[in-house]
Amino acid sequence: MLGIKHIKFDAMTYVLHYKNGKVKKEGRGLSFFYYEPKSSIVAIPMGSNDLPFIFPETTKDYQTVSIQGEVSYHIEDPKKLADIFDFTVDKEGKHKKNDLEKLNQRIINMARSSVSAFILNTDMKIAIHAAKDIETTITSGLQSSEALGKIGIQITGVNVSGVRPTPDMRKALETETREKLQQEADQAIYERRNFAVEQERIIKESELNTEIAVEEKNKQIVQKKMESDVLKAENDKKLREMTLGADIAVEKQREEFIALKTTNDRTEAETQGYVLEATLKPYRNLDWKLLTALHTNADPKMNMALAFRELADNAEKIGNLNISPELLNSLLTESKDTQ
Repeated sequence: MLGIKHIKFDAMTYVLHYKNGKVKKEGRGLSFFYYEPKSSIVAIPMGSNDLPFIFPETTKDYQTVSIQGEVSYHIEDPKKLADIFDFTVDKEGKHKKNDLEKLNQRIINMARSSVSAFILNTDMKIAIHAAKDIETTITSGLQSSEALGKIGIQITGVNVSGVRPTPDMRKALETETREKLQQEADQAIYERRNFAVEQERIIKESELNTEIAVEEKNKQIVQKKMESDVLKAENDKKLREMTLGADIAVEKQREEFIALKTTNDRTEAETQGYVLEATLKPYRNLDWKLLTALHTNADPKMNMALAFRELADNAEKIGNLNISPELLNSLLTESKDTQ
């Protein structure tokens, strides 16, 4: 029949079949016949949509950064959306207008407006490292947006993949970062060398303290040795004094002994001299001849010797003296026998 068409939609498409300006059918995944001249069919995709975005913003220090990410959303109330945007399809099931693109742009604009204040109050160096904060700000701004609620859109998630400066600023930051890293490396080398020097100083100081302690110990040892030597010298001195005192005492005793012995010997000699003098006094005036005669001597040779001496004393009175050989021989023989 002329003008009657059949159309079929998948389960992820919400369909509104308007006839004569009124909704005749609505629902997801419908399949029906319709009279084309009097029908208008609206097909709204219900699946989750991932909307990539990238837009520039100016930071607090007047630098431009590009915010790149993705917004995930789905259509919660298709009838509200159908009242604002045109999702009418033709007989082939294709949308007559590209209002889905307009919806996406509106969401991106809302995301940009929700984060622009945050970026405007943030320095560029902080902003390029604040992807998580930007993500939270966009999510909060979109989920609390009354405009999106009015068109039946629900935000399911926001992901900010990066915040990038301009190429020239990136080069400048890379140079600055490179210089900073070089400075940090130089500082690390300096600190390492300084640490090594400090450790060397500590080691040398420890060695010096050890040497000082050793010298102090040696000093104490020398001092103790000196004290010991002084004490030993004092003891030796005392010992020598004691020995000398003992020797002096012995010598004094010997002196006293010798003096006493000399006195005694003198007294004894004087006594013996007195005795001898008293003994010889009666014989002092006697002739020696008489004394010899008084001395009883049985040896004939002695008598003969006395006789020869008497002859010698009176030799001037003797003319001739004859002595027989037998007499001399007997004296000599007896003398040899005696020897």
